[in-house]
Amino acid sequence: MPDALYARNEAVGVVTLNRPERLNAMNGGLMAAFDAALRQAIADPECAVIVITGAGRAFCAGDDLKDYDLQIADDKAIETHVAAIQRITRVMMGCDKPIIGAIHGYAVGGGFEWLLNCELVVAADDLVAFFPETELGQFVTGGVTYLLPLALGYQRAMELLLLGERKTAQELLALGLVNRVVPRAEMLDVAFGIAKRIAKRSRWSIGRLKTLLNGELGSALWQAVEAEQTITADAFRNTDTAERVARFGTARRGG
Repeated sequence: MPDALYARNEAVGVVTLNRPERLNAMNGGLMAAFDAALRQAIADPECAVIVITGAGRAFCAGDDLKDYDLQIADDKAIETHVAAIQRITRVMMGCDKPIIGAIHGYAVGGGFEWLLNCELVVAADDLVAFFPETELGQFVTGGVTYLLPLALGYQRAMELLLLGERKTAQELLALGLVNRVVPRAEMLDVAFGIAKRIAKRSRWSIGRLKTLLNGELGSALWQAVEAEQTITADAFRNTDTAERVARFGTARRGG
């Protein structure tokens, strides 16, 4: 079964990350499937609004460190992996259909970044989100270096990025990074309810609203995405990063 699935409920398209055995962690297969499912939703003329979510216990636990050696095998592998990460953001933020995140469990690293790429977010009350990149010697992606200071201000954004502290759903709501916090069992119903309300409105108006607002972000956003791609690739080449990732894996296994 693909690592991401597309289905439609009336005018609402649903894209589901589908590697539950790895907490939907990001590897080449998942990102290719996510990209394809998003493009299927965007191309579907009956789909007015897209909901993204994750199967199993988490939305996305970030980069799959089990595949780290494959990701850094050579320059081509590094460039391919990092480009795939940024391609998701380009697709999500570059399309004219609104995207609602129905996010639960863990949204870590790239998963947190995809949350921030949504127009609206319905968070389950079990959501935990954080950026582990500075601990691991890696670098954030998803346009976060532009979007997060825009949303929070410089100091609060830097606090999240520098310290990598875990934030609960209620803390994310207080920061303005999610729109609703609901019990886990109600998350999808609430997200669908909001999506169906939006779907009744003018697709023409909504499409142009998203295009204009993201166009207002303009070159600064896409320059940030491009710069992050370059720096993230450099991070994957860094021996300090490899050592930090290895230590993190050993500690997590209790070795």
